[in-house]
Amino acid sequence: MIASLAPLPAVELAPLLIGATFLVDGVGGIIVETEAYEADDPASHSFSGERPRNRAMFGPPLTAYVYRSYGVHWCFNIVTGPVGHGAAVLLRAIEPTVGLAAMAERRRTAEPRLLASGPGRLTEALGITIAHNGLPLDAPPFELIPREGTPDIVNGPRIGITKAADHPWRFGLKGSPFVSRPFR
Repeated sequence: MIASLAPLPAVELAPLLIGATFLVDGVGGIIVETEAYEADDPASHSFSGERPRNRAMFGPPLTAYVYRSYGVHWCFNIVTGPVGHGAAVLLRAIEPTVGLAAMAERRRTAEPRLLASGPGRLTEALGITIAHNGLPLDAPPFELIPREGTPDIVNGPRIGITKAADHPWRFGLKGSPFVSRPFR
């Protein structure tokens, strides 16, 4: 099932990831928020072509693209589309369900809502660093478990960007208290 997601455009993959379970070394939870970034999207790192910083984004589908945001925190993306395409889905938030003690220690808080609600919190809680960049998602330390059923999904504009900010390519689990910001 997961392999069948690989050729999808990011805007199609992003909502399909809502409700799936994502684990890193056995720690993680249910994906509740994503954002899509396509190759022809001015907000995408791939828009200006391949560079050393974004090379993983042009790699095989269903691999990790990890980058530093504003020099502060890591962001984790799932590469999609064919090799050389340059599209990915940013994981913005998960509902913590497995390994809460490890996440709480890494995040220095036991408040479940604050463990992985936002891309920087998510990577810190799961222990994701640049060392994960380019790794395949179908092998350790990752585990991506398909969702069961069809969750109620909402969408809206992406967050924290200035270019193509009006694209409704942010997807979330309706009513989840674990999203980084409420959907309007």
